[in-house]
Amino acid sequence: MLIRLTTLPRDARDTLFLLLVIAWLLLPQTAHLPLWCSALAGTVLLWRGWLALQARPLPGKWWLLALLALTMGATWATHKTLLGRDAGVTLLVVLLTLKTLELRARRDAFVVFFLGFFCMLSNFFYSQSLLTAFSMLLGLLGLLTVLVNAHLPVGKPPLALAAKTAGWMTLLGAPIMVLLFVLFPRLAPLWGVPGDAMTGRSGLSASMQVGNIASLALDDSIAMRIRFEGRPPAQPDLYFRGPVLSSFDGREWRPPRFGAASRDGNNGAGAKLAVSGAPVRYEVTLAPTSRPWLFVMEAATQSPELPGYQSTMQADLQWRVDRPITDLVRYKVQSYPSFRHGPTQRMAGLQEFVELPPGFNPRTQALAEQIRSDPRHAGASTAQLVQAALERLRTGGYSYTLEPGVYGQHTADEFWFDRKQGFCEHIASSFVILMRAMDIPARIVTGYQGGEQNSVDGFWVLRQSDAHAWAEVWQAGRGWVRVDPTSAVAPGRTGAFQRLAAPQGVVAQTLGSLSPTLMAQLRATWEAVNNAWSQRVLNYTQGQQLNLLKDIGFQSPSWEDLSDLLLGSIVLASLAGAAWARWERSQHDPWLRLLARARKRLARAGIHSTPASSPRQLARQVLAKFNGGQIGQAQALHDWLMRLESQRYAATSAHPQSQRQELHRLRQQFSRLSWPA
Repeated sequence: MLIRLTTLPRDARDTLFLLLVIAWLLLPQTAHLPLWCSALAGTVLLWRGWLALQARPLPGKWWLLALLALTMGATWATHKTLLGRDAGVTLLVVLLTLKTLELRARRDAFVVFFLGFFCMLSNFFYSQSLLTAFSMLLGLLGLLTVLVNAHLPVGKPPLALAAKTAGWMTLLGAPIMVLLFVLFPRLAPLWGVPGDAMTGRSGLSASMQVGNIASLALDDSIAMRIRFEGRPPAQPDLYFRGPVLSSFDGREWRPPRFGAASRDGNNGAGAKLAVSGAPVRYEVTLAPTSRPWLFVMEAATQSPELPGYQSTMQADLQWRVDRPITDLVRYKVQSYPSFRHGPTQRMAGLQEFVELPPGFNPRTQALAEQIRSDPRHAGASTAQLVQAALERLRTGGYSYTLEPGVYGQHTADEFWFDRKQGFCEHIASSFVILMRAMDIPARIVTGYQGGEQNSVDGFWVLRQSDAHAWAEVWQAGRGWVRVDPTSAVAPGRTGAFQRLAAPQGVVAQTLGSLSPTLMAQLRATWEAVNNAWSQRVLNYTQGQQLNLLKDIGFQSPSWEDLSDLLLGSIVLASLAGAAWARWERSQHDPWLRLLARARKRLARAGIHSTPASSPRQLARQVLAKFNGGQIGQAQALHDWLMRLESQRYAATSAHPQSQRQELHRLRQQFSRLSWPA
């Protein structure tokens, strides 16, 4: 049987409502908290609710100290520290939930309130999406409702009244919030957000282990959004370059070993980038990666426009910045789809790109010898040998799959001769190993390929599921040439016909079965709204602030101008508010306002009156209506009404200052009165 909140004592009702608000704030955290912490929080909140319903005493302080010591030890064992983002959030959740077990006084409640505000903010450490912001706005209204309710007088004021006051407080504070958001100088973040491992999920990392993942779970989260100026290139041509991997130990591909030489090209295989044709101009909105990588469409000759970062192009054409990207960033790029890079003549620096570890993939090396010795390939050029390998992929029964199983020691051998299936990393790795076995310099390039255009806002969206690996092969006279062996196995993977998609939930499948286009349209609309939130709110940078100042007349704006404008706006708003309050008070008799408030409260209790009703008449009605069990409350209200009348009519000779003081005392007593129901 459900117990209505209105039938509970006030302490129990208010406690249950506070616990509900806390649970709402903690719910998004469960995906990031240790399992023991989530279980502890849920258990403590349920236990505290049961104690409130049963009016049982709270546990003693020694129990709480023991729980605190135990949870701090568990936090240390889990995170190996008590500092940092994850450990700090875990401790915050523990302290918030344990504090609910000693809610004995208003002081304890205030500690819980403000711990709740901190916990609400900590949700934004992990996600700043529109959905998170909306859910935390509801949490804010809940906390404000509880805070207002704690300041209401004794008795049992309805929660709806506190919620209404909290809503008005939020609306009144919204203009100040918007003003601070627009004008408060943007500062660098005070913390970094470390990246999580993406093992077993689609996405990019600094290295590539081949064959250790039995199945690949597609991550449908958005990696970046692209807005092209003018007509975008064809989808199969959208290759966004990331880390280049050329060092291979038999199981793992890693970046080049020559380190610093990759920055200046002194290794002999440097960039030597030459472009031709018309450039493609576009703007990238990149999600946080916790990596110092900038993804650009091949190939960009000029540094991307990213304020606050210093970017450099490596010899392998990868663009990097001076620190990891831990926030949403937006940068403009100019790329040339028609380009050539790398040395055009064979030199010593290319030797690293033909090295293979001894003792690995003997059958692949035998296959390379077989292709080389085939009379059809006598005297064949590098381009012809590449085509021979691609033809084998197209006609040899090879397939693209996300569940290839775990490979053994000889990953390329298993792919070419046994399994004949894998996802892009298996295909690219096996292809590059075959090329190197034929003494052809080759390497792996990782990044993103393809994407899809949002039909609502026109942005191109690339997801983590669009992460891709392809090959680059060196050819004399041309330099490094892109070869995508995956397109030979599954052409749809790099085209518009067979894009990878994560499995849909039950609701999405149901909507999709009812209307094939409905789910796609809903998704496009939601992502367009999220994109607007990202572009206009999350990515509201100091550059945009300064552009705003330029629009309103500042010639060379700076952050000092922002501070002066913000301070001036606050002062003007404060003066305007004070002037309005003074004018409003001069226009209305404060005594009549107080009487009108009393009349409104009495109407809720069933005592109706007219504007002509005097306080004495109202006092008589109160005694006449509540002459039973509520006689004490009725008498107190009667006396207050008589004092109100006396202040107005029986003190004509009193000093005006004394009258104002008496009216002030009456207003204070009005807020503490217990009104009959």
